[in-house]
This record gives sequence, C-alpha cells and structure tokens, in this order.
Amino acid sequence: MDMLRCGSYPRFNEPVRGEVMANAAAWGGEPIEIETQRLRLRQWRAADCAPFAALNADPVVMAHFPAPLTRQASDAMLERCASLIAARGWGFWAVELKAEGAFVGLAGLHVPDARLPCAPCVEIGWRLAAAHWRQGYATEAAGAALDVAFDRLGFDEVVSFTSLGNRRSQAVMQRLGMVPSGHFAHPALAEDSPLRVHCLYRLSRARWQIKHKEEER
Repeated sequence: MDMLRCGSYPRFNEPVRGEVMANAAAWGGEPIEIETQRLRLRQWRAADCAPFAALNADPVVMAHFPAPLTRQASDAMLERCASLIAARGWGFWAVELKAEGAFVGLAGLHVPDARLPCAPCVEIGWRLAAAHWRQGYATEAAGAALDVAFDRLGFDEVVSFTSLGNRRSQAVMQRLGMVPSGHFAHPALAEDSPLRVHCLYRLSRARWQIKHKEEER
C-alpha cells in the first residue's frame, strides 16, 4: 500500500479517469459512504484528526514506512484525503466501528504516484490503529472498497503494493484474492532504503466476481 504520497495507481489512462469523474458528477457530487457488517467507511471529520495523528505517530503502525508522521504531516494527509473524496466521491475513507463509532483508521482507493512502474492504476490501501489489528477489519474494509471499485466505479483492475517485509499487509492482499505480480523499486525512497523494494499485487474485476460467486455457494 503506497501512502508515501497518500496515493495509489490505476490501471487506467486519463480518459478513464474522466469517466470516473463523470460518474461522480452523476451522483450529485455526494461522497460515497460504505457500510459493512461491522464498519462504516465515510468522509473525514475534524474529530478524526487526533486519533489519526496518534495512529500515524505509532512506530508499530509505521514500521514499514520511512518514519512516523508529525501532527502537521498527519493533518495534511487527512485534509488531502478529505478533499479528494469531496472532489470525486471516493478515495481513502475514514473507517469507524458502527457499534460505537470508534475511529479505526483509513481504507479505500486512490490514484498513486505517476512515477510508479504500474502507473496509471488504482490502488486499494489501508492503515489501521494497532489496537484494531487481528480482527479482520482491514480485509472487511478493503473488500467493501473493492466492491465500489468494480461495481460502482467500473474499474477493470485494482492493485496494491507494500515493502517486502510487510507480511501482514501481503496476507490481506492474498485474502482479497489479489495475485502477486513481481517487485519494483519505489521511486520515492532512497536507493539504500531497506523499504525500497516493494511487491505488487493485482486484482481484475473478473477474478473478483469469480471470488464472490465461489463465496456465495
């Protein structure tokens, strides 16, 4: 998952992005919100700033990123996520527990750095507070976001990527049915960075539909 620039990459060119924006306009410009059995993926609120900053300052959560974020950098990332959702209806949503409204983290879709070798594309990404790990929330939230990507936005493919050592995120990608598609050197990281080599996963709309049909049997 590429959060170095709060981004991701789509398997689409500019005309496809234009179609997505046209679809967003057809929805009246209202941000998409998603509900699952346990979670709500929604637009960001001012009240999310403090728990999001705590998440981004946690060295455990940020172990596979260059460094934890300062409060200023975290707030800027939140504002960027919120503005993108406001502009196009989708993005990295805030995730909360439906039962008590507790902030869990973020999950969703984004267009990543154009310098990435798989660009242009759309990425699925997530970042949850450590207190909410090992409960299936990342898979649940990401799966709901993929439904939006393929069923509402009409994307043909979604990708995800992370550093080689991030086995936890790779396990989520595998549970989502994503397929390994090689490695690449992340252009935003120094050549001597231990995080520079990333693994890439892909998921086609056809494969996602087959997975759904198999789960319904």
